[in-house]
Amino acid sequence: MSHTISELAGRGATDPWIMTTALAGVGMCHVITAAGLAPAATPGRLLLAAGGVGTVALAALPLPVIGDSPAHVVAATVTFPALSLWPVLAVRRGSTPRSAVWLSAAAGLLVLLGWFGIDYFGGSSRIGLSERMLAAAQALWPLAAVLLARRR
Repeated sequence: MSHTISELAGRGATDPWIMTTALAGVGMCHVITAAGLAPAATPGRLLLAAGGVGTVALAALPLPVIGDSPAHVVAATVTFPALSLWPVLAVRRGSTPRSAVWLSAAAGLLVLLGWFGIDYFGGSSRIGLSERMLAAAQALWPLAAVLLARRR
């Protein structure tokens, strides 16, 4: 729980291919979901797709054995907020899920993003926990949005 997902996928990790494959797969799923989630407004879908492309970029730009990679940090800086904010831009009047559901999802994702930011910049030993909670919520909300849209 003290290591980030990026460290587990980095060049110095024991089996980086596992996390790299997972990152690339989740990123591609975000892009595919964005393409097919018609009940969501186009700006939200574009931001979800951008988050997916950013996730694939994170997989393609692993951390070095020592230190940070500026390209990786930029990709993460774009990806995490995009995947937290896309529900706000996905709100479409009269669609399913309802606006309150989209906005509640965004609020929850932003709270988790804030927790991760505090842990990241504060050097917390629980940074892996906060990042996994954020990443799990960001990965599961598109699935929930699709399932809610299908209920219609």
